[in-house]
Amino acid sequence: MSGWRLEYSIDADVENRVMYVKIFGVWRVNIAEAYHQDFMEEAEPLIKKPWVRLIDLINWKMASPDGIEALGKHMQWCNENNAQCAVFIINNQVTYNQLQKMFEKGKAKDTTKTFRTHAEGIKFLSDLGYTMRE
Repeated sequence: MSGWRLEYSIDADVENRVMYVKIFGVWRVNIAEAYHQDFMEEAEPLIKKPWVRLIDLINWKMASPDGIEALGKHMQWCNENNAQCAVFIINNQVTYNQLQKMFEKGKAKDTTKTFRTHAEGIKFLSDLGYTMRE
């Protein structure tokens, strides 16, 4: 099962307990809320045990203030539903600063890591014991 829209794609690897996400473009609250709904549906088979997220933000442009708020709530939901860790791949200072605000709003600073490349993120999650795709 995988969710896909112009603004994001979500792919649940149930066997290995990994959510793969790609985020694109400019996000407003309506996109953030649709993403959260789709994400919860995709994550349903994972949330009874620890799981991780690998989120590719390379093509993400920005989020509106209410979008940042909604995504902070999304991060909090993940943490409350057995997400062990989230790894964000990001290489843009503006979006990095917005991501930090989301971490604060979602009380997720202790469960998130940021890297500039996929290889670094995959290595980090592999070192935690997760089987990752390239």
